[in-house]
Amino acid sequence: MKISEIFICMGIAFAIGAAIGPVIILLMRRLKAKQTERDDGPQSHLKKQGTPTIGGLIFLLPIVAVCVGYGLIRNEYGMFFPAACMLAFGVIGFLDDFLKIKKRSKDGLYPWQKMLSLLLVAGGAACWLYFKGGDNITVLRFDMFGWHADLDIKWFFIPYAVFVLLATTNSVNLTDGLDGLCGGISSIVFAMISCVAYTLEAETEMQLFGFICAAALLAFLLYNYNPARIFMGDTGSLALGGGIAAMTLIMRRPFLLVIGGLIFIIEALSDIIQVGVFKASGRKKRVFKMAPIHHHFELSGWSEKKVVWTFWGFTLAMCILTYFATCFKG
Repeated sequence: MKISEIFICMGIAFAIGAAIGPVIILLMRRLKAKQTERDDGPQSHLKKQGTPTIGGLIFLLPIVAVCVGYGLIRNEYGMFFPAACMLAFGVIGFLDDFLKIKKRSKDGLYPWQKMLSLLLVAGGAACWLYFKGGDNITVLRFDMFGWHADLDIKWFFIPYAVFVLLATTNSVNLTDGLDGLCGGISSIVFAMISCVAYTLEAETEMQLFGFICAAALLAFLLYNYNPARIFMGDTGSLALGGGIAAMTLIMRRPFLLVIGGLIFIIEALSDIIQVGVFKASGRKKRVFKMAPIHHHFELSGWSEKKVVWTFWGFTLAMCILTYFATCFKG
């Protein structure tokens, strides 16, 4: 993969996102697609009530457009699968966002409807990869500072892939709660995975896809960074989770997500622990002031920007660690 091609595709993705941002914001305002804030959350968030949502379209549309355009021009279709995963999960998120707006509530799809939809898409993606992803798709690679190990999980790849897709989409969705938080973290993770692919001369399509996503997300951050002019909604967060999970599965390296995307795991675990302890104690005890954990820091006196920058910095550190651990030659 030529560096010039990477920069050209990144530039196009960023330009499209930056250009359509104001259009999407205006459209969502006219459609009255506005955010409904939780009344039990941080009081500082109440001022965000009414901010346009479904802003995930600002980065999702450029990503799909650039991936499809590049594939058709170069007759290389490797990026179609991760782009399709993002689009499919994004559609589920869009339906959820649409129903929230229609009901004027923080609840969209019923939990069982949302989970079933995610499961069907994840199952379809897992089966496609298993049957069409190549002979080595079931062989997981573990790299750690020169130590290498391969593990062929054979047919178990399907439930493994379903778990990765569901866990990642839900974890990224939980991380979307502060201006610029999820978009910034995801852009760093996408870029790291592509850096690993490029350095190892691994899957050609992954050398480019993550950079395209990172560039489109940077365009989105022009409008989502504090104070946000638009939120990504589930349209964006579920799409991002699907894209990151798809890249991890194609790369066959779980550590890319486990270490590089550690903040997503922490966010999800904080929510699971909070709910578990709350229910087990008869609704009397909480571990955190509020979950997911980014709200805990807010209620502990941190400013929203401080939380976001700290989480960005933590993710960058974990991604740098992941990169060197994976690419170290020994």
